Amino acid sequence: MEFIANVQGLTAIAIGIIIGLGALGACLGIAIMGSKFLESAARQPELVPMLQGRMFLLAGLIDAAFIIGLAVALFFAFTNPLIEAVKLAGAAG
Repeated sequence: MEFIANVQGLTAIAIGIIIGLGALGACLGIAIMGSKFLESAARQPELVPMLQGRMFLLAGLIDAAFIIGLAVALFFAFTNPLIEAVKLAGAAG
């Protein structure tokens, strides 16, 4: 039973790292993209509508990567396959 508790604890740490680094990366990516958008809009104001559409598309893709990581983290939080594997290995051995 102690081994299962260790697996649960390490899984909780991994979930925190997945969500934390994913959020940090998404925030930095959107911040850099937004600053480059403002730079390009200041240089060529006539291209703002085209650039704005591309910026929102890229913002969605950046957030999609974070949301996929969040879904993986929630999968491990609620239905942890590692614990089931430990239980099956303990029953077999």
